[in-house]
Amino acid sequence: SLGARGTVGDVGLNGAPGLHGTPGPPGIAGPRGPAGDAGEGSFIFARHSQDTTTPQCPHRTLKLQDGGYSFMGMQGDTYAAHQDLGSSGSCLRRFSAMPFLFCDIGNACHYASRNDYSYWLSTNEPMSASMSPFEARDIPNHLSRCVVCESPTPVFAIHSQSQRVPTCPDGYDLLWSGYSFVFTSADGGRGDQQSLQSPGSCLEKYHDRPYFHCKDHSHCNYYPNMMTFYLATLDDYTGFEKPKVRTLKAGTQRQYISRCAVCHANLFKQTASGPSAFFAQVKKL
Repeated sequence: SLGARGTVGDVGLNGAPGLHGTPGPPGIAGPRGPAGDAGEGSFIFARHSQDTTTPQCPHRTLKLQDGGYSFMGMQGDTYAAHQDLGSSGSCLRRFSAMPFLFCDIGNACHYASRNDYSYWLSTNEPMSASMSPFEARDIPNHLSRCVVCESPTPVFAIHSQSQRVPTCPDGYDLLWSGYSFVFTSADGGRGDQQSLQSPGSCLEKYHDRPYFHCKDHSHCNYYPNMMTFYLATLDDYTGFEKPKVRTLKAGTQRQYISRCAVCHANLFKQTASGPSAFFAQVKKL
């Protein structure tokens, strides 16, 4: 016969960990998530005072660089390179009559050793009676100042080709108004050309001599071969007739120079009418 049931034994030791199982099949793809918020865009531009004061960034724009000097371009070995006056590259933090150097294939670089030029936007400081180059201490009085700004929307210029400052389209704010600046010409017929859509083509002040250039060794001056081209005012009724030749004397030029405006979209009052409203406004100018 069977004996009596014994007492329960002690709990045994834990066993060794088991092997990892194989990965399961991929799960079913979830539903498409909602569209994210639109990213914040921005547009970087420069503003030039054409005097010795540092300009302020326009309303609803942010200052990125506090002050600089209005650099138009340079020429080296008969090759020219210009800066759009509406771009941040036209606002250099420091001034030098020769702000560049050149390097050759012999692994040597040379500074201020050639007959090169730099071009700068000027103030309305009168030139010396003798027309001699500026003294080094006088250069700051002739040198325009600038600032670099950021706008949340693109900045652009519009030109009326009349004496009237054009109106920015609906939903756009005026940043500044000025005179329609096209390009300059100097040694060898080379110069600085401005895109007419750039804010750099709308200079806030009219100067007979809006720029000067520096040769090596800090010889800066306004030279006789320097020419400036502005967009002209046009009579609506004679635009397709032969232009009348005329010479404009000092004090009368402004009435023949086109006016311009620099605009950007106001995000707070943009209309829902779309691009058609924009182009409709432009046609009215």
